[in-house]
Formats: sequence, C-alpha cells, structure tokens
Amino acid sequence: MKKAGIIVALLLIVIIGAYFGLREEIDRYNPLVAEEYVYVQINQQPVPENHRYRYKLNGFNAEGKEKKVTFTASTVLKEGTFLKVMAKGSYTKEWEQLASGDVPKTVMEKLR
Repeated sequence: MKKAGIIVALLLIVIIGAYFGLREEIDRYNPLVAEEYVYVQINQQPVPENHRYRYKLNGFNAEGKEKKVTFTASTVLKEGTFLKVMAKGSYTKEWEQLASGDVPKTVMEKLR
C-alpha cells in the first residue's frame, strides 16, 4: 500500500512537471483552449534565445481582461510598439505590429 502511494505521488509530480514544462505545446494542440487576440505594448527588453528575442509581456484582450503572452521575434522591437498577438493559452500563433489608432480604446486605456 505504501509503495502504491509513492508511485502515485511520483506520477503526479511527473505529470505536473510535464504540464508546466510543455505548456506551450499542450496549449497549441488542445482543442479546448480558445484562440484570442491579445494587445500588448513593448515595455521591456527581450531575452536573447537561439538567434531570436523572447518577450514575456502582459496584455489585454478585446474585453479588457489581462493575459500573459510569450512570443519571439527575429529582431529587437522598438520600445512603445503596439502588437496584436494571436494567443492560444500560452502558445503564440502569430503577431503583427499595429499603429496606436488600431488598438481598441478600452485596451489602450489599460496599456498606458
């Protein structure tokens, strides 16, 4: 009985660790996770990673709900740049640069 408890505990640790370690890949293929646009403003320096630059930013969806997004770019983006990011959970499908006038007003108020 004691061995069964240890095995179950180890399996839970492995499953939870795999979820957090592979969260982006799990969200990418999970049909239960909805895609949504998240609006962000570049307000910090990226982390260099394999000839790309990784950004971890807080943004807002069209309803004004705060979301965390992580994405990479091939160049360093100018501070203050607005982006529209297609996010599916913690996976980022694509992003595009926006002019400040293209950002919804409710989101713009929260980004500033």
